[in-house]
Amino acid sequence: MSRHHFIGKDGLTLAADHHGPADGAPVLLLHGGGQTRHAWGATARMLAERGYHAIAMDLRGHGDSGWSPEGDYGLMTFGADVSAAIESIGRPVVLVGASLGGMASLLASAKAAPGQVRALILVDITPVPRPSGADGIRGFMSASPNGFADLDEVADAVAAYLPHRRRPSDPRGLMKNLRERDGRLYWHWDPAFIEGTFQDRSLTTNAMAEGARAITAPTLLVRGENSELVGPEDVVAFRQIMPHAEIITVPGARHMVAGDQNTEFGAALLDYVQRIAPA
Repeated sequence: MSRHHFIGKDGLTLAADHHGPADGAPVLLLHGGGQTRHAWGATARMLAERGYHAIAMDLRGHGDSGWSPEGDYGLMTFGADVSAAIESIGRPVVLVGASLGGMASLLASAKAAPGQVRALILVDITPVPRPSGADGIRGFMSASPNGFADLDEVADAVAAYLPHRRRPSDPRGLMKNLRERDGRLYWHWDPAFIEGTFQDRSLTTNAMAEGARAITAPTLLVRGENSELVGPEDVVAFRQIMPHAEIITVPGARHMVAGDQNTEFGAALLDYVQRIAPA
């Protein structure tokens, strides 16, 4: 693995980990809101082992990427960052985006030149996300503005939000998503991101739906069986917007599909990528 940076919209620095052979087919992995590039660790290694050049990038305001001085965290800006990364890679790329990363990938795909995007893989996100599910995510992300006293308190908060997952016996792995400040632990994202991304839902969903209709690249939707954002009725609506897309449902998974059922998710992803875009 090696660390590189992309330059996004307005010159913002975007951190990225590169895995696998430099001449392998590039796969750009974009995490969900409130996560970091480390969410793709197992997926990136799996792709690298199959000969792909997997690139896991921190979105603006997340992880080790820059924070926007103007608080510019609109979805169109996230999409512009992904477009900039695609241009920098300079070769046809497979985009894999979860939640917020999927929305940014979709917007970038809609504006990409023919052949720039070999395939688009949306992980539990559609052009018109279910409002109640999005509100639940926003509620969790904004619930602890004063941070946490220690890792056990962080683990308790995560366990309450994700009761279907086993609470880790050693919570030190959570530090990848945290930073210490003044003796307390805070999620490693810019607090301004929450308002900047959720402020105009109707505008962004209209732009997403319009963009989705323009995409001709092979597309896959991977949804969790028990997803809070993508239910059976949302799949029906998605098929109307992107009739050429394939759809896979991962049994037992909620919105964070890769984290809930990593083995099943990885197998489905690898099968599709190897079929559509060989390394």
